[in-house]
Amino acid sequence: MNWISNYVRPRINSIFSRREVPENLWKKCDECGTMLFHRELADNLNVCTNCDHHMAITPRARFEALFDGSIFVEVDVPEPLTDPLHFKDQKKYPERMKAAQKKTNEKEAMLVVEGEIGRTPIVATAQDFSFMGGSMGMYVGNAIIAAAERAVELKRPLVLFSAAGGARMQEGILSLMQMPRTTVAVQMLKEAKLPYIVVLTHPTTGGVTASYAMLGDVQIAEPNALICFAGPRVIEQTIREKLPEGFQRAEYLLDHGMLDRVTKRTEMREELITIIRMLMGNGPAIKGDLPAPTPEPEADVAKG
Repeated sequence: MNWISNYVRPRINSIFSRREVPENLWKKCDECGTMLFHRELADNLNVCTNCDHHMAITPRARFEALFDGSIFVEVDVPEPLTDPLHFKDQKKYPERMKAAQKKTNEKEAMLVVEGEIGRTPIVATAQDFSFMGGSMGMYVGNAIIAAAERAVELKRPLVLFSAAGGARMQEGILSLMQMPRTTVAVQMLKEAKLPYIVVLTHPTTGGVTASYAMLGDVQIAEPNALICFAGPRVIEQTIREKLPEGFQRAEYLLDHGMLDRVTKRTEMREELITIIRMLMGNGPAIKGDLPAPTPEPEADVAKG
């Protein structure tokens, strides 16, 4: 027996040929603690397959699941001033922006696109909470105005997915001015008699809730989403009382008349198709990818 050939050499080969296992193959559910395989979780739109907990999802991943064939086109958004107030806390504002852009691979906290769902053309926009908490700055205001103008131009409904911690403090009063600006944009849709549908996701808070997020013709929310102006902890500290169970969550707001629907993310596409086609005066969507059947010509009636 050759000890070097039979043991040492295979051992060395196994060390140098060892493959690195990616660290992001599994994700732990924040709610129930179940370990979920990343592909299975992505196929279920970042919804836990064990407890139905809705985790964060990026706007692009959401739109890929929403639009027919995962096909959509981005709408251009005017660029605002990069650092209008020269704001600095522990870091300079431009440094925070660069860090958020590197983390998310997105230019800003909101993405505006157009495409078709259920063969119905729409304009859609979504906030990315992982980009500085989805905070509402001048770019977000410009994005909503661009989405509304594009919807009016093409005579399409606008669907907005909100997720934000409120206004962006680094832009001060300029961020707060986006509240009336976006309200005017929503009014443009109403004057054009086009549907404006809002899907509130976790969390939607602050000035976003006080403006465009609560002005939809139809208000839908994902399960257990936090929807509020001031958070529950702030309210409890102010009134010095314990809040009701589930206070400011989507189901609580639905029970108290603030929402029209609470819909699972995996069922959102079909729900939106049904609502949009109904509001636009279209017939029911054709299931599958087949065209509507051609009506058969009436048989000729023999003349007597």
